[in-house]
Amino acid sequence: QLQLAESGGGSVEAGNSLRLSCKASGRHFRNYSMSWFRQPPGKERVFVGGIGWNGAGTAYSASVKGRFTVSRDITNNSAFLQMDGLRPDDTAVYYCAATPMASAETLEQLTPSYWGQGTQVTVSG
Repeated sequence: QLQLAESGGGSVEAGNSLRLSCKASGRHFRNYSMSWFRQPPGKERVFVGGIGWNGAGTAYSASVKGRFTVSRDITNNSAFLQMDGLRPDDTAVYYCAATPMASAETLEQLTPSYWGQGTQVTVSG
């Protein structure tokens, strides 16, 4: 079982960057693929990007590809979402999630086993 906690959200102006962190506690973090989802105001939660359990591959939604980067640090049980070139339509609550031993290209279709509590990102301008 994993517990996930996001941090790093905040308010920025368009064009700036933010880096979200997801700290996992529990066992066997290395056996989980990590993904990020977001829920804009009044909309459903959607997949943003993810990294495979072995770190070999990544996947992104079309709306963030080329601007966002997912990474992980196995040693520190952490995952990250680097967000560059932020736009107002990136405003949302961002969640990290863990899925057991999935390849990156399947993460958008799979329902994660564990979720963080979410962190707010607000982009103005």
